[in-house]
Amino acid sequence: MNYKIFIVEDDPWYGEMLKYHLEMNPEYEITLFDNGREVLSNLYRKPDLVCIDFGLPDMNGEVLLKRLKQENVNLPVIIISGQEDIEVAVSLLKIGARDYIIKNDHTKENLWQAVINARENTILKQEVEELKDQLEEKFDFSNSIIGQSQPILKVFKTLEKAIKSNINVSVTGETGTGKELVAKAIHFNSDRKRKPLIAVNMAAIPPELVESELFGHEKGAFTGATSQKTGKFLAANGGTLFLDEIAELDLSIQTKLLRALQEREVVPIGSNKSTIFDARLITATHKDLAKEVQEGRFREDLYYRIIGLPIELPPLRERGNDILLLANNFVQDYCKTNKAGKITFSEDAKQKLYNYEYPGNVRELKAIVDLACVLCDEDKIQPKEISFNKLAKDNFISFQEKSLKEYQTDIISYFLNKYNQNVVMVAEKLSIGKSTIYNLIKAGDIKLEE
Repeated sequence: MNYKIFIVEDDPWYGEMLKYHLEMNPEYEITLFDNGREVLSNLYRKPDLVCIDFGLPDMNGEVLLKRLKQENVNLPVIIISGQEDIEVAVSLLKIGARDYIIKNDHTKENLWQAVINARENTILKQEVEELKDQLEEKFDFSNSIIGQSQPILKVFKTLEKAIKSNINVSVTGETGTGKELVAKAIHFNSDRKRKPLIAVNMAAIPPELVESELFGHEKGAFTGATSQKTGKFLAANGGTLFLDEIAELDLSIQTKLLRALQEREVVPIGSNKSTIFDARLITATHKDLAKEVQEGRFREDLYYRIIGLPIELPPLRERGNDILLLANNFVQDYCKTNKAGKITFSEDAKQKLYNYEYPGNVRELKAIVDLACVLCDEDKIQPKEISFNKLAKDNFISFQEKSLKEYQTDIISYFLNKYNQNVVMVAEKLSIGKSTIYNLIKAGDIKLEE
């Protein structure tokens, strides 16, 4: 597609010279005008760039520039002028001119480069918009949060309500359940999606630096403050501020955070000037905030200020078949990232994944699946290639609803694995007959690992 350039020049000879020079690039489609009104009446043709002479007979360059920006604020405009007054150039650039070129012996070369720069800038902006669109699609919660279980469908319903409003959102859930993913899904599906999402892990910031990180500081405000710093509240202006692990905040900082949220303004360290901000707040924690309030570790007034719309994420062990949906998704991601062939799970491997409790939740499942893909010798993952977190290997009692026989089978399987499939030793440990174990193995209720 050709790059459309309008040249507005009242000197016919000079205009033709510029037109001829730019047409040396076959991708440029040049149209020449001799007055401002004519070019304004042709904006329906959607030019990609407009070059205007500052001294036109019907209106000066400043007036025409303003009219062009009123019609299309994103339209690049290059001013070509015989004036060398720096103040005029600066004024036009402030109004929105893309470039200011003086008429002299180098005008043709300078215009050529200015057009290239303007075109590259437009392409970069288009790429940024495309990337933003891709982010929105990626973090559409039906794509980014995998699951069909009732607990996760309940979360989806709450997310839909969060997206349609600007209310504060508080996300709770065990470690690894996907709290930051929820924050991203809310932001990138809300009216604030074109503005920044600033994520801050409160547990990762030393207590003495938290105030500076959140509210910013002036140069010289304290030892080591060699330059001015913009805080996260102002960095998120117009967008969303996500404060993860909010329960880790020191009580003194909680007081300042409360004031900022109440007044909707922040005061950087070392400054006496407050700055208004407009950012939506999403908080997250793996702790029970209400309990933290009762035990005096979290301010009650701040609790009610941030609680907003609560979203509780279910642990993976309560999500049933979502475990296998997520596992398959992680396998596909692994294959795509590592350019590997198709990998699937054997039925026994699926059962092993399904029966595990996942104290680390979705994050742990991903680590388990990635390792299984690495260990897999063929195109199918077997039970022996699935290894669970050693930190939690003694947590063998399931929290799922099961029959007494299923619990019995789980306990016997656990001890068989612990004692290297030694049936006699396990029978002695559990005070049961060897025949009970052999019958379960024969019936297929227990599968001995290789």
